[in-house]
Amino acid sequence: MQVFAFRFLVLVAWLVFSFTGNASAQPWQSTDPASSGWSVDGLKEAQDYAVTLKPTAVMVAQDGKVIASWGDLSRKVNVASVRKSLLSALYGIAVSEGRISLASTLADLGIDDKPPALTAAEKQATVRDLLMARSGIYHPAAYETGDMRRNRPERGSHAPGTFWWYNNWDFNALGTIYRQQTGEDIFQSFAQRIAAPIGMEDFSARDGRYIAERQSEHPAYPFNLSARDAARFGQLFLDGGRWNGRQIVPASWVKESTTAYSATDRGSMGYGYLWWTLNPEVFGPGAALASGYGGQAIAIVPSKRLVVVQIVDPAQNAKGVRTSNFVNLLQQIAAAAP
Repeated sequence: MQVFAFRFLVLVAWLVFSFTGNASAQPWQSTDPASSGWSVDGLKEAQDYAVTLKPTAVMVAQDGKVIASWGDLSRKVNVASVRKSLLSALYGIAVSEGRISLASTLADLGIDDKPPALTAAEKQATVRDLLMARSGIYHPAAYETGDMRRNRPERGSHAPGTFWWYNNWDFNALGTIYRQQTGEDIFQSFAQRIAAPIGMEDFSARDGRYIAERQSEHPAYPFNLSARDAARFGQLFLDGGRWNGRQIVPASWVKESTTAYSATDRGSMGYGYLWWTLNPEVFGPGAALASGYGGQAIAIVPSKRLVVVQIVDPAQNAKGVRTSNFVNLLQQIAAAAP
């Protein structure tokens, strides 16, 4: 009876968070950049550059405090492929709890897709291969861009684990595997396991949805996030997965997922477990980026103790912001930081 009562209370708490957001959320604290050693002129130059890009919001935090912000920080926007880095954090928790094994193959997990179905060779791809975008499975996928469809390698052209390609099939199948192995909905899980513990102010489980397309049985899972909530997620990773003394995501996973395992087609950027890595010669060791189409970005720069977030609402800026422009902005902000 006591167990039932406990589970009932947990369910009630989850329902309240899912539909109303986090009642215990704490607003960000701000600090004066000049008194913190920032170059005020350098920060102004970065802001002037950001204005030309027309983002919806930019937020700069150092040591967990807001240094500068521009735009509507509470506006929730579809952050596109940032969803993948959010899922990576949930994988870190599930792996640490023994609910998912990185060594499991798709054959082990019973993962397939609509005709033309996966081959026996493709089913030898592991969960880790998918996290690294190295599955070698080039089946049509949901939520692909035109470039993805046009540039997709031929089926069977690369064995699992041998070749990096930014592949929505991998990312969507990881969503299916997460739901299958944990028995949890992605958005409810994120709300309970990450958003609530770190005090996100705006996110609720209703801010995610599944997008299925006829060519694949694995749906995409886009999230809507505000800039100030996205910055909390960045701060969580900057702090090695800890929040207010509590380990939310294993520190080992934070390090592993933001380590470059592959060179990419984006110049000096590498790829970890659903995270992009940034040039260490420019940003120092451990710098990483969660990046989404149209200019959605959460960047962490450990050498400067920085989190920088940009969101772009297509209703306000249909052309979006190129990733290279955001990286230029990030470089200007980092140069202004003490």
